[in-house]
Order: sequence, then structure tokens, then C-alpha cells
Amino acid sequence: MVPLQKLLGKEDRFFDLFEASAEQACESVRALRKFLQNLGPNVSLDEFAASRRKDKAITAEINEALCTSFLTALEPEDIEALSSCIYKVPKTCEKIAERILLAPQHLQGIDLTPQVAMLEKATDTLLLMVKDLRKGLPRARLATLNQQMQTIEGDADKATNELLRGLYNATENPGRVLYLKDIYELLEKVTDRCRDAGNVILQIVLKGS
Repeated sequence: MVPLQKLLGKEDRFFDLFEASAEQACESVRALRKFLQNLGPNVSLDEFAASRRKDKAITAEINEALCTSFLTALEPEDIEALSSCIYKVPKTCEKIAERILLAPQHLQGIDLTPQVAMLEKATDTLLLMVKDLRKGLPRARLATLNQQMQTIEGDADKATNELLRGLYNATENPGRVLYLKDIYELLEKVTDRCRDAGNVILQIVLKGS
């Protein structure tokens, strides 16, 4: 196999597309923060839909390039896996907002700021990993970023478990319990997708080292 670093100097638009997709992942999380800060009767899902549509178009372009490109530093299965993982971030963020609007009254007294902050850390780290992959930086650098990603995902898991513990022992409205459980688990899925994408990136680097 030709080392990854030797191929990175060639024109390979997959790196442009992955970076653009990761930027949409970051944008979708920023939209979620803004959405929660302005939650009210006139709140809109337009920003989420726009980000998802942009990322869907990017994903379609990746698939097209996969069929027409003959020289790439990446293996087809890695391209497909990374593209899928990143695309699921904006898609899940939009789903979170949609679910919240089903019964927003149940969010009264609930602060999701810590969870959203974890999502921001995860997507920011993912974008850094994609950019570093393009640069062909040493494996140790990407391994460090991937470990940071694993830590963020682990912290998100722990936070979700604590929130669920409180719900399982709650004596309040069962509908509110189910609603919050759904929201918490969807938030956790975003960090899971970022973790999965980080693992694919590290796998690419290991194959090319």
C-alpha cells in the first residue's frame, strides 16, 4: 500500500468534502444551542433543515466521487463509513429539535447546556481530526485527538446515565419522563456518531502508516 502521506499531495477532493461535512456537523450543534436559547412559539427548524440539506448534498457528492475517482488516498469502505458517521450528526440534531417541539413544556426547569457543550467539544474535535488527516500529520497527533474524543463520549455517557437515573426514580408525569429520556438519548447519539467518525479516521491513519 502506498503510504497515506505520499498520496496527500495529489488532488483529492474527498478531503475537501469531509471537511465541509464536518463543518456542517459543527453548524448543526451551534443551531441546537441557539434553538434552545430561543425556544418559544415562533422558533424555527429552518437552520437544522438547511444544515442537513447541505450535508446531504455533500454526502451525495462523496458517493459520486467514490464512483468516478480512480486515485484516492482512502479506501472505499473507509470513505463510506466516515461519510455516513458525519452525516448522522446534523440529521440527529434536527431530530432532537423536532422531538423537543412535540412537547416543549416538558423542558421547563431542564438545563441542557452541559449536554450541548459536550456536543460542541465533540464536533470541534472531529473537525480538527478531519483537517489533520488532510495534512498527513503524525499518527500520534490524531491518536491524541481520538483519545480526547473517546473521553468526551465517555463523559457524555456518564452524564446521560445520571440523568436517566433521576428519571427512572421519578414520580412525576410518565409522559414527561418518556419525553426527557428520548431527548437525553438522542443527545448522546450525537457524541456516539462523532466517536465513530474519530475511530474511522484513526483507522485510516493506521492503514496508511
